[in-house]
Amino acid sequence: MIKLKNALLLLFLFVGLHQSFSQVYKFKTTGLSVAVKEKNGKYGDWSELKLVNILVTLDTNKNRIVVYSEAIQLFEIVEYLHEEESKTDLIYPFVCKDNNGEDCTLSFITRKNQDNRKQLYIKYGDRVLVYNVVNFE
Repeated sequence: MIKLKNALLLLFLFVGLHQSFSQVYKFKTTGLSVAVKEKNGKYGDWSELKLVNILVTLDTNKNRIVVYSEAIQLFEIVEYLHEEESKTDLIYPFVCKDNNGEDCTLSFITRKNQDNRKQLYIKYGDRVLVYNVVNFE
């Protein structure tokens, strides 16, 4: 009986601590632009910035990123990559699979030399979407 109580206590502590370190981050988009890879293997020009106001969540507990656009974009986080920092950027990259099973990389980037402007890049093999984002309270 004591072993069962100890096991339950350890399980409760593990689950409680695990959930306390997991967080949900919310962002609101302000703009969207897209670039498509051309036949020469290089990306073409960015599309004109489209004003969009949608919610984006990064849920480390569920290992997913959700973009609540007209067609909801659900990204399962397969791998958390190491944070990258340069003089101009702070990058938090994630290897993901979208809701169609397609591999992609999502990166939250803070542009240090642009008043800490935040962007979300969604990069596939043939296209890149970039959302300008702000923290959502």
